[in-house]
Amino acid sequence: MTELPRKAVARTARLAALPLGFAGRNAIGLGKRLGGRPAETVMTEIQQRTAEQLFRTLGELKGGAMKFGQALSVLEAALPDELAGPYREQLTLLQDSAPPMPTSTVREILARDLGADWRERLVWLDGGPTAAASIGQVHRGRWVDGRDVAVKVQYPGAGEALRSDLRQLARLARTVGSLVPGIDVKPLVAELQARAADELDYRLEAEAQQQYADAFAGDPDIVVPGVVAVGGTVLVTEWLDSESSLAAVIADGTQEDRDRFGELFARFLFAGPERTGMLHADPHPGNFRVVRDPDGGPARMGVLDYGAVARLPTAGLPDAMGRLIRLAAQRDTAGLVDGLRAEGFLRPGITVDPDQVLEYLAPFVEPTQVERFRFSREWMREQFQRINDPRSETYTLAMKLNLPPSYLLIHRTWLGGVGMLSQLEAEAPFRGILEEHLPGFAG
Repeated sequence: MTELPRKAVARTARLAALPLGFAGRNAIGLGKRLGGRPAETVMTEIQQRTAEQLFRTLGELKGGAMKFGQALSVLEAALPDELAGPYREQLTLLQDSAPPMPTSTVREILARDLGADWRERLVWLDGGPTAAASIGQVHRGRWVDGRDVAVKVQYPGAGEALRSDLRQLARLARTVGSLVPGIDVKPLVAELQARAADELDYRLEAEAQQQYADAFAGDPDIVVPGVVAVGGTVLVTEWLDSESSLAAVIADGTQEDRDRFGELFARFLFAGPERTGMLHADPHPGNFRVVRDPDGGPARMGVLDYGAVARLPTAGLPDAMGRLIRLAAQRDTAGLVDGLRAEGFLRPGITVDPDQVLEYLAPFVEPTQVERFRFSREWMREQFQRINDPRSETYTLAMKLNLPPSYLLIHRTWLGGVGMLSQLEAEAPFRGILEEHLPGFAG
């Protein structure tokens, strides 16, 4: 593959074929059931083939298609087991791999962005990529001062592909949504569209990563590689020696590792805004790495990819956010409804049942009501199904609530974070973490 497939017509056709392929397999499945095949066997086959087509297509197209697939992957814990099972293997592959671009293309981009003398500073470069993401791939190299470095190179045409894919996915939101039942695709795509420009700007990413690296320098638990050099579509950072991503822990990690990295992930999610004024807003397992201590001490967590960050207007997460969760945990319904109205979650003239509000907020409140909370796929599914069941009262309530623009990325990141903790099946001192790092929560 010499570059991202860029022709809008070709990319659009491949994305448009996804729901058509699903419909075709359903029709074939119906024929098999009429022919005497057990319904459960036929559905498993359909789901497996749909998962393979969906995530293979998203991964090969990269751009906005792969970014959309990565966003979906975090919510996989919310899907029922009979749906999630066939999807899980394809999701894990998508999080950690994608087809590479030729070495000649990589060298052309390095010369363009770092200058014709780039070999004098980057004295060695691995011929093949060590990792791939939605808009770029990573090579290992060595800087002139002897440091091992990670060289991230943006795919040619990534900007055009990203924007084109997201426009097409927005048009196909309803039909693509049928491939992953229960997940509202439209707002997910809208959010990806809103932050697309930032993700394409490697200088902006370098600035954010260095701020995080400075803020977490010397931290005993979290490792953020520093920035070495940056160009328009090239980012060189310190190399992070890691064993695997959290996708491997999710797949077959010990309970000790699940709990350890679940706690570190939660701490990073809330300590980051406090220390940097920014929120790392891309919580999928491929961005979080297992860093073992060669001397046998506690493992640390490395954090990569700062292309998607929310630059917060305050020094950290909004004080009202912690205050509202505390009021909900205390079952102070009057104070909670007043607070939601003051922050714009309830528009003027809208009335709600306070008890329904408490039930709706349960996924964010329940983990704060015990000293240590065990996240699980089963718990995540229960919350997701309750909120998304059109027959439930909380579903009706959701139609009345408004999500202010300033909370959009915070809400989506928190939801993705809860999804990751549930995939990990981790037990963590969630209440203590919020008391330490979330403004307004401790009172």
